[in-house]
Amino acid sequence: MCGIVGLINFFKEEVSPVKIGRSADLLYKRGPDDSGVWTEENVGLGHRRLSILDLSPAGHQPMVSKDGRYVIVYNGEIYNFLDLRKELESDEGFWQSNSDTEVILAAYSRWGHQCIERFHGMFAFAIWDRKEKVLFAARDRMGVKPFYYHHSANCFAFASRPRALFSLYPHLSDEIDLHALRFYLEVGYIPAPYSIYKTIRKLPPAHYLIIDQKGLTINRYWDFRQIKPETSWEKRNEEELLDELDEIVSRNVRSRMISDVPLGAFLSGGIDSSLVVSIMAKYSSQPVKTFTIAFEEKANDESTHALAVSKYLGTDHYCETLKVNDLLSLLPVFSEEYDEPFFDHSAFPTMAVSRVARKHVTVSLSGDGGDELFGGYHYYQLAKALNPLFKMPVFVRKGLSGAVSLIPKYRLKLVAKAMAQPDCAGAFAFMRSIAKDFHGVLATEIIDQTEGISRFFSKASQKFPPGLHPSEQGMRLDAFYTLPDDFLQKVDVASMAFSLESRDPLLDHELVEWAMKLPLKWKLRGNQNKYLLRKLAYRYIPRKIIDRPKQGFGVPMESWLRGPLKKWAEDKLHDKKSFKNIPLNQDKVLELLKLHQSGVRNVHPLLWAILVLLDFSSQRRYL
Repeated sequence: MCGIVGLINFFKEEVSPVKIGRSADLLYKRGPDDSGVWTEENVGLGHRRLSILDLSPAGHQPMVSKDGRYVIVYNGEIYNFLDLRKELESDEGFWQSNSDTEVILAAYSRWGHQCIERFHGMFAFAIWDRKEKVLFAARDRMGVKPFYYHHSANCFAFASRPRALFSLYPHLSDEIDLHALRFYLEVGYIPAPYSIYKTIRKLPPAHYLIIDQKGLTINRYWDFRQIKPETSWEKRNEEELLDELDEIVSRNVRSRMISDVPLGAFLSGGIDSSLVVSIMAKYSSQPVKTFTIAFEEKANDESTHALAVSKYLGTDHYCETLKVNDLLSLLPVFSEEYDEPFFDHSAFPTMAVSRVARKHVTVSLSGDGGDELFGGYHYYQLAKALNPLFKMPVFVRKGLSGAVSLIPKYRLKLVAKAMAQPDCAGAFAFMRSIAKDFHGVLATEIIDQTEGISRFFSKASQKFPPGLHPSEQGMRLDAFYTLPDDFLQKVDVASMAFSLESRDPLLDHELVEWAMKLPLKWKLRGNQNKYLLRKLAYRYIPRKIIDRPKQGFGVPMESWLRGPLKKWAEDKLHDKKSFKNIPLNQDKVLELLKLHQSGVRNVHPLLWAILVLLDFSSQRRYL
């Protein structure tokens, strides 16, 4: 895993290698093992390297192709690079390294931008064509690796994190994007292509860009949204489906065990991580190193479940118990590393488990993706329950919504609001929202000028196959937006804060495409979530060990904001200067704080999002 930066000055102004190196060094934790800079006239590329494959100097970046035409900076792993290398042997003959970086260069030299369609992996890279004066850049299909960029009449700049862009181009404005701000306060993350900054964009997953004398073009090269569930699979034999799923998952786990440095896995004791670890154990010649975090608060503690799985599989298990103060000590790291406002407080235990893992390994596998692909969240069951209502005429559904809203129960009032949404995607956006029924927090003029997440999701759902079940719509919206811009960003930043590479075998595009074809009956069966993936896990681990209610990997923020974080939150939210540059209604925010601390309602998701936003606004340190 690495950090990348690059700059093209359009007015032929020479690029300073010192500037490129300084910007790359802001990404030091992403690549502490090596650094490199390449400049030529008005173009510069920089790299920080975390050595995983080919630890020798031959894997150094920026890497120049053997013929001298192409120069690459690359962050990620191509898991099928050995197969591609064999296919490219006739072109390259003698290879200069054993790295996947060189294979990307060779693949681009032969196939051009279509090379990315052959890659299995996670990646963000840029290749400069010295002959044609063209930059080609691409991001992996599911958005595991980040790619931020700025494009103006003066320059094009890119980097793994926004901080490096401000260093590359000091004139860059830090004005907040109001659309991004609204998305953040409604759903807790900022979907691509937006970033919190008006002048910075994220290259969306499964896209590539080309920048040349004609300007910037961006294209999608892969799209799972339009894959139709295979109705013929409704009647397929369950064991046959399980065999097929087993083979795909096993192949992807094995491919992600290739490493020239020590490797392990995160283990929560849930279905996804337990399945990944069990397959690793099957193909490993020695005990797999596994890592988890324990909490004093039992409602958040998964360590006993992880330990049971570890004992059954015989892993070399490491567990660290964290107290409130231990996690609070990570707050400065959180503020430093997440250089966009980041709501998801499960980043704290993710940072903690990454810190534990890095003491023993450089690479760790995770189970990310299983919930979104196979139906793991309760939202999907709720969408299933609401499905009959969205088949009714709009006026009937809204009439029912009005009747339900009269029942004096908070949760039923939320159900009523979900029923009143214009379509299934809008209802799912409401269910996913952290703002729910809280009005007036964001300035009215911002609401009038920007698009809400419900509308954003509704437009995205138009790319789905006609008649797609609401639960399937929810899974695809999560896989398309929530997964890359919340969960995967969380893991990328948290693991890279401790120079640890995280790999996601359940997110290989072959498995994603298979999951999109899988009918809903194999995902949600009665009240049971993740039916088929759960059955696959039973093949490896006894049912009694992994069958348990789903727990989130988070901290008890609702109690922290009434306890150890209470004064910090009060000081931040009562300080008028904190709201100076953020278009929020401070009085409404203070009403939220009072409501939460009274214990009448838990409104910690939105409160925490606002606190993080205010902290971010006061500490923009890269300008």
